[in-house]
Amino acid sequence: MSTSGSLSLRSFSLARWLPEGEHLPFLFLAALVGGGGALTALLFRSAFNDLQILLHGHAIGMVAIAEALPWWGRLLLPVAGATTAGMLLKFGLHWVPRRGADDYLEAITIGDGFLGTRQTLIKSASSLCSIATGASIGREGPMVQLAAMFGSALGRLLKIPRNRLRLLVACGATAGITSAYNAPIAGTIFVVELAMGSLSKATLGPLIVSSVIANMVIRWGLGLGAVYKMPPFTMISGWEVFAYAALGVICGFAGPAYRWVLDRTRLGFRHLGLGLVANMALGGLGVGLISIWVPQVWGNGYSVVNSILHTSWTWHVLLLVLVLKVAATALCSGSGTVGGVFTPTIFVGAALGALYGHFIVGIAPLSDTVVSGYIMVGMGAFLASVTYAPLMCILMIFEMTLSYEVILPLMLACVIGHHIAQSIRPHSIYTQRAEAKKKE
Repeated sequence: MSTSGSLSLRSFSLARWLPEGEHLPFLFLAALVGGGGALTALLFRSAFNDLQILLHGHAIGMVAIAEALPWWGRLLLPVAGATTAGMLLKFGLHWVPRRGADDYLEAITIGDGFLGTRQTLIKSASSLCSIATGASIGREGPMVQLAAMFGSALGRLLKIPRNRLRLLVACGATAGITSAYNAPIAGTIFVVELAMGSLSKATLGPLIVSSVIANMVIRWGLGLGAVYKMPPFTMISGWEVFAYAALGVICGFAGPAYRWVLDRTRLGFRHLGLGLVANMALGGLGVGLISIWVPQVWGNGYSVVNSILHTSWTWHVLLLVLVLKVAATALCSGSGTVGGVFTPTIFVGAALGALYGHFIVGIAPLSDTVVSGYIMVGMGAFLASVTYAPLMCILMIFEMTLSYEVILPLMLACVIGHHIAQSIRPHSIYTQRAEAKKKE
């Protein structure tokens, strides 16, 4: 056989199979990205559990681990983990040339769909070290980044055109969000609202296919149900609509305040001039000091939110945990820890909603079970006030709780919170960085 007649993977391109618009071959690629993205999420979860077992002997949840440790263990472990994570970032990225965008939203919105594989893997390894040692940060961010990286790598391997490569990265991000939160509808809408900016048949079809396949793989691997177990919920009377609307107003002002704390902490670490490793070690020390008295600040907060939903917390304990969780998250995010703030933001909204619910129960003749409704609505409304994606937040809370009864007050509070927050700060926590990149 002649050399000219031979085929090689390097010369193979799907460009001629991918004309503009939605079509079957690209849907097949979207399905591959959905399955591959979900598998990367499963691998990250497995690595996290293995690291927990290696460090602690079991994988029972970060808060439970913190409560089982002596005070000096709670203090030192976050410092050691943050220092190790910082060294991985500093020395690992020093030997890996920067290629492509820093994160998936940047690659989709202002980039060309290129996400560097090696730098993403290094950042994911750094994140593992942080979250397995008590960082108040979400493990879901790296999971989404890894799934988006899979979409980018597959598209570049097959030489997909740039405009379609961005869509393939979006399919990977959708698969990652679906896998992280067991929320296939919200995962699709998240990418549409925050990354794509508009909805069209050309983009919606691949995103849906990727999300569905990812959800099938995750259910096969984990058998997930509702993330948050929602107690029975009913609205006692029509006037409660005004109470839920007021909660939306509170979240609308609290969201920008929360972002201000995160921004000021980040600037404070930058002005210290200590360098990445020292900054992350200092952030870990702050988390360790807080967790000596309040171990609930460790991790992304899933177990604490479920505890708030199903057990009785006094208002002063709720307030203490809320304030210190915000402080711990700000220390981790501001010092340079790799991870997401999406799930800690849900935690803050849940605590805020619980405080508000206790206040309403205290001034009105309602049963204590009603507080759970305010917790759910607080989660969604506060998230909408930070992300500026109200439709995604409504669907996200619904899919994570599987409670249809909460939908009406949730819709109202999310829309109110979003509009108030956006009037205070035009750009969401996700689009703020992209806007800064455009100006550079």
